Amino acid sequence: MKLGVINVSDRASAGIYEDIPGKAAVALLQEWITTPFETAYAVIPDEQALIEEQLRKLCDEEQCSLVLTTGGTGPAVRDVTPEATEAVCDKMMPGFGELMRATSLQYVPTAILSRQTAGIRGSSLIINLPGKPKAIGECLEAVFPAVPYCIDLIDGPFIEVDPEKIKIFRPKQS
Repeated sequence: MKLGVINVSDRASAGIYEDIPGKAAVALLQEWITTPFETAYAVIPDEQALIEEQLRKLCDEEQCSLVLTTGGTGPAVRDVTPEATEAVCDKMMPGFGELMRATSLQYVPTAILSRQTAGIRGSSLIINLPGKPKAIGECLEAVFPAVPYCIDLIDGPFIEVDPEKIKIFRPKQS
């Protein structure tokens, strides 16, 4: 199984500061998921064409079942991660963004400025996360219980987790 992480950041991609958000996302996946997996990883600038290209590569060529993006989800002019995600997806999954914003509103009133979303490309689930490690943890923890079942539904691999670290939901078989 392969999972992808893309940190979308002009400054991190230019080496101006360390890539902390992307590493935070990978650390959570490693903590929660017990199914062995490889990580495809990239740090790229806030350029829609580059984000689209990297998303296509991770989904189509690398065959990542889950792709997490960090950053580029705010209202700033250069924040274009949701537009890139929508451009490459077959189906959008707005419930992910709705839950992430609702969760973030418990911590900061500016969560309403966030434009996180998620979508399906082929057999890959793409989730746009915020750019701050604390917010990444809060948002990913909120939506992750539905991630393994979503990946089941799009014919991805069966993902198992450590139930002591995170609880997931799959309907009982009838």
